[in-house]
Amino acid sequence: MNFSVSAGFVFVLLSAYFNGANAAPDAAAGQRKAAVCVACHGTDGNSSNALYPSLAAQAPLYVYYQLLQFREGRRTNEQMTPFAAKLTDADMKDIAAYFSAQKSLGTDIKIDDARIEVGKAIATRNHCGSCHLPSYAGQNHIPRVAGLQVDYLINQLRGFKNGARPDIDGTMASAAQPLSDKDIVDMAGYLASLK
Repeated sequence: MNFSVSAGFVFVLLSAYFNGANAAPDAAAGQRKAAVCVACHGTDGNSSNALYPSLAAQAPLYVYYQLLQFREGRRTNEQMTPFAAKLTDADMKDIAAYFSAQKSLGTDIKIDDARIEVGKAIATRNHCGSCHLPSYAGQNHIPRVAGLQVDYLINQLRGFKNGARPDIDGTMASAAQPLSDKDIVDMAGYLASLK
């Protein structure tokens, strides 16, 4: 992807988020607007389905950005694209405010200690905590990856590596390139084990 186009999109995204609708995001309105989301993303944004990410405790800018990508066709999904197509900027901010205010419950997956240590070493070696923060709680437009479903994490990392998963600036696509499939599986296990 052309870096100047990506940088321009990030600028537009941040401008739209911070200067878009004048009203402050409304989490209560977001809860109403997100009522349909619980079917896939779980009650209060804690998904128990390995195909869908938990949205609880995600940074509001990250949630907003993902909805914007779906709405604008930069990212596509059978369920998300038609849902996001109808959202206004204010709707997306409200939904983001709601999910960001929810408590992440993590997963109840049991990963053996050896695999967790291997995955932790891979994440450390690849400096994943530099962007996702050392706790992997995410920040700004960078997602929380701690406590997400292991299969979801594996699918996303494989998608970044093979180009199937869009990436705003190429950072994740680049970061995923040196990972073997075993690295991806082990690192996903480690991240899923975090709360």
